[in-house]
Amino acid sequence: MAFGGVALKSVSMFLRIVEFCCAAVIIGIFSYYLASLTDHSFPISVHIKAVEGISGAAVLYTIVAILLVCCLGGIAIFSMLGMLLDFAFCGAFAYIAWVNRHATDGSCSGFVRTAYGNGYTNLNNDVVGGDGGITILPSLRTACRLQKAAFAVAIIGCVFFFISMFFELLLIRHRKKERAFGPSPNNGYTAGSPKRKFWQRKSKNKTYADENADVLPTHATPADMRQSYATDTTAVGGEAQSTSMATRLRMEMRL
Repeated sequence: MAFGGVALKSVSMFLRIVEFCCAAVIIGIFSYYLASLTDHSFPISVHIKAVEGISGAAVLYTIVAILLVCCLGGIAIFSMLGMLLDFAFCGAFAYIAWVNRHATDGSCSGFVRTAYGNGYTNLNNDVVGGDGGITILPSLRTACRLQKAAFAVAIIGCVFFFISMFFELLLIRHRKKERAFGPSPNNGYTAGSPKRKFWQRKSKNKTYADENADVLPTHATPADMRQSYATDTTAVGGEAQSTSMATRLRMEMRL
């Protein structure tokens, strides 16, 4: 594999790892929401359940995507499927950011809107309502901070899923380019583009053969032919004819 392919896979791997971390943070926050809300008999919004499902699917997808980048990166069918899923999760993470949009209303020191209800953190920071349970409820300020964290990583995940689509396309093009080169001495008689050492740079001074790779070689012209003295039929000209006559005269005199 050429250095370009290693670089593309490394960047794509980095993108997938960041996406996995974003999805893991969101599923952790919303799993805590579901556990604490259910334990204390709070009403659960359908948006919280939707975010939990989306983030769980994103975790599974990014794990599979990391493995595919390592083993099958650049294969058209898998990369095209990855591009479609990246587009879908880009929109899904935009939805997660919209669910947590109240995190942008201001700081967590005033009036806040959280999954546990609304209130003023500077007056009464405790969550009001709900039945007793074993799960510890967060304060309104803590719930607001969790909401801000979910909003931030949702934006990051949305951006990284969008970028991943283009890297999948680059991997497809790179794989096609590698397969276009057949075995030759430049690549050690293996498939792929010609190999150079990483410290070697492409020469800027091209030779005549490099600049005229598709030019046919120069053919001989009649002016380039030498006169032959061994036969009378090789070349035709005044000098050749006079030489032939002199040879015949000498042969007649000998006879």
